[in-house]
Amino acid sequence: MTPRQRVLAALEHRPPDRTPRDFWAEPATWNRLLAHVGHGDKDRLLDALGIDVRHLEAAGPAERALGDGLHQNFWGERYVYRQTPWGPMREDGPGALAGARTLAELEDFDWPTPDVFDYGPLGRDCRRWDDYALLYGFADIWERPALVRGWENMFLDMHERPDWVHFLCRKFTDFYKEDYARAAEATGGRIDLFLVISDLGSQTGPLISLGMFREFVAPYIKEMADAIHALGAKVLYHSCGSIVPFIPELIRLGVDVLDPIQPVGSEMSPERLKADFGDRLCFHGGIDMQHLLPHGTPGEVAAEVRRYCETLGRDGGYILGPAHFFQPDVPPENILAVYEG
Repeated sequence: MTPRQRVLAALEHRPPDRTPRDFWAEPATWNRLLAHVGHGDKDRLLDALGIDVRHLEAAGPAERALGDGLHQNFWGERYVYRQTPWGPMREDGPGALAGARTLAELEDFDWPTPDVFDYGPLGRDCRRWDDYALLYGFADIWERPALVRGWENMFLDMHERPDWVHFLCRKFTDFYKEDYARAAEATGGRIDLFLVISDLGSQTGPLISLGMFREFVAPYIKEMADAIHALGAKVLYHSCGSIVPFIPELIRLGVDVLDPIQPVGSEMSPERLKADFGDRLCFHGGIDMQHLLPHGTPGEVAAEVRRYCETLGRDGGYILGPAHFFQPDVPPENILAVYEG
């Protein structure tokens, strides 16, 4: 099979010739890994690891420096960079609208449109990666609004000012629906997976109630899923944490693939997920980023990879990857071990 055929077979719950693979890494992790392998060619490394997915990205505007090490992007997210031995890592703080006291202040913010993105290179990248499955986007329709507003404010708003929350989620959803339509047009409909993001879980359970989810998050996931399906692609939904109560809801809303299936309890184990949802949902990721990858041995990593591939990948329905972006504290030998089987 070609890499794309392998991924599409898994997404259709058909057995591929082997479990398809994806790769997510922070920039600092890339720096460390490329130094370890002794060259700077990302495509060469991905091919050596047998990675079947390539990630498309439309270039956006540069961030702004606000002084005292604080930066702001075009959405109004604000963050500082903490240095590691392999490069800087972003650390978020309250965003540009954290101090807003009226809805008018939200309305008057300089909201971006997809005109800030350059879609020109996407067609060239499609031709370059013609044999691979293609993934596009970063459509965050609740968590990113919360970063702009500030997490504490967002939780209070859901109770005290629900119209503010809907205003923010509407802004982000409308932006990303148009962004995805433009990306599909620029690539001739070639994109296989579009990403939708909003973290719903903590280490021990949901961040919000099902009622709050249904009011403030579900309608926008449904809009994104319907728009993505209309483009002829699948929905890859990302949420960290323990989110089992939300999974039936996500399936109903049109999610095709769940990422990163963070192993934070028995309910999120591959065995339970496959038994409970494997006939209705595909899975992506799962290899533990908190304990196993930074602290385990390559042999222990390889054993866990076999477990996930044999369990979630039985009869298709699974794409191998980490349970979040590879972080720079993960030894390169352990990253390589994920893909050496």
